[in-house]
Amino acid sequence: MSSNPLFTVRNLYRTALLSVGALLVMQTAWAQSQFEEDFDDENKPWEEIAVQMPPAPKAENLIDFYVGPTTTQKFAIDAKSLAIGSDGVIRYTLVSTSQAGAKNISYEGIRCATFEHKLYAFGREDGSWGRSRRDKWEGIVRGKTNRQHAALAQDYFCSNLMIMGNEQDMLKRLRSKQTLIDNLMRE
Repeated sequence: MSSNPLFTVRNLYRTALLSVGALLVMQTAWAQSQFEEDFDDENKPWEEIAVQMPPAPKAENLIDFYVGPTTTQKFAIDAKSLAIGSDGVIRYTLVSTSQAGAKNISYEGIRCATFEHKLYAFGREDGSWGRSRRDKWEGIVRGKTNRQHAALAQDYFCSNLMIMGNEQDMLKRLRSKQTLIDNLMRE
């Protein structure tokens, strides 16, 4: 080691700069790992939000949609109830009407990410809701019968397991009877 005081001060200065630089690198690496850990949504389990029942549907808010040629019932969605939750579930009130005029009202959800549907509640005559006993997620069936969920998911809500647009986009497609495939063919 040299007895030159300038040489010693330079070494101390370099060592201090290297130490500060190393601390900055370590702090940045820690902050980045903390950021990635906090926002690692792929590894977090999916959680459904608490469901709020909508008001009873009104006839002027119903939008009919086509289910298929073999369906004997007519189906409609209450436009005022359609909502995309922060959990990625599209919720809506469904009104099905038989050929004899009998109506069934249900509050349901579709999850595009898993291509599933869930029945939350049934509407009562007085406008209140009765909870469904089968409020479990079930795969959407693409068969010829009971395909109202498949029609909504495939034709208006989902594509490649993703939600297509927002509520206004979905309502526009439903009102204009333009399915997702129709929209693609026009583009």
